[in-house]
Amino acid sequence: MAKDITNQLKEKFDRIGQDLDTHLEGLLHSKPINYWDYIQTDALLDLQTQRTVLPDEMVFIMYHQINELLFKMILWEIEQVAKAENLTVDLFSSKLMRISRYFDMLTSSFDIMREGMEVEQYNKFRHTLTPASGFQSAQYRKIEFSSTELINLIDNRFRETIDRNTPFEHAFEHLYWQAAGKDYKTGKKSYLLTVFEERYKDEFIRFAKFYNTNNLWTKFKQLPQDVREDKALIKAMRHYDYTVNIKWVMAHYNTANHYLNIGGETAEATGGSEWTKYMHPKYQRRIFFPDLWTKQELEDWGKNV
Repeated sequence: MAKDITNQLKEKFDRIGQDLDTHLEGLLHSKPINYWDYIQTDALLDLQTQRTVLPDEMVFIMYHQINELLFKMILWEIEQVAKAENLTVDLFSSKLMRISRYFDMLTSSFDIMREGMEVEQYNKFRHTLTPASGFQSAQYRKIEFSSTELINLIDNRFRETIDRNTPFEHAFEHLYWQAAGKDYKTGKKSYLLTVFEERYKDEFIRFAKFYNTNNLWTKFKQLPQDVREDKALIKAMRHYDYTVNIKWVMAHYNTANHYLNIGGETAEATGGSEWTKYMHPKYQRRIFFPDLWTKQELEDWGKNV
């Protein structure tokens, strides 16, 4: 057994032009790994910095950092589908269900936000966030880009004027989330949207160009017809679509409503967006895999939640 492993190691290092003995000698002087160094626990726990003395702000910070870690896990799974040379129904389904479980976790975890902070504390420390907003999560935007064709992310009011051959720059200006910080009559953008684009627009366009033909929806449509008709795969696709664009969005919406709808008056979001219309699925009708839903289901999207 030991000899077999040694031979495999020699073959591995020979392939990259490295001397096995040199690497083995290095192991003589290395330290055994421990949990806290492998996970980078100290670095991770040093990333929480409050801007106020209100204790519930720490809940808010850590919760959103956990979200970003889960977003990274989701993007990791999508990338494996996008770059798979021989995509099978088993691989596609298993990755979709992994992604859906991450979003199931994100959805249920909103109870932590809804019940885990005092409304009074939140409405004090949230002003220190201005003009920052969860809208500015670049990873979430990438999840959308990599899940579906760009046309399905265009503001519902402008989809008929956009097609697959529209330049990315033009399409980008009509993405649904532009409505959170743009006056379409004047073209003026809020500070929230302006700084977000300054930081990420070029990166988003490069990312979207790759996923234009490698997103989950396009990859699905490239599968053989008998595979596309696989009931388990269709169920996985629909579950993911509904989980992300209805369940998770509504959990977010209801949590925001809990803190920002006070005495029947809706407070403005920290980034200044009209969050009630920006977030609710019945307005923007974000649907990743439209052909997998019936006409009635599409018409009722987001209305009965």
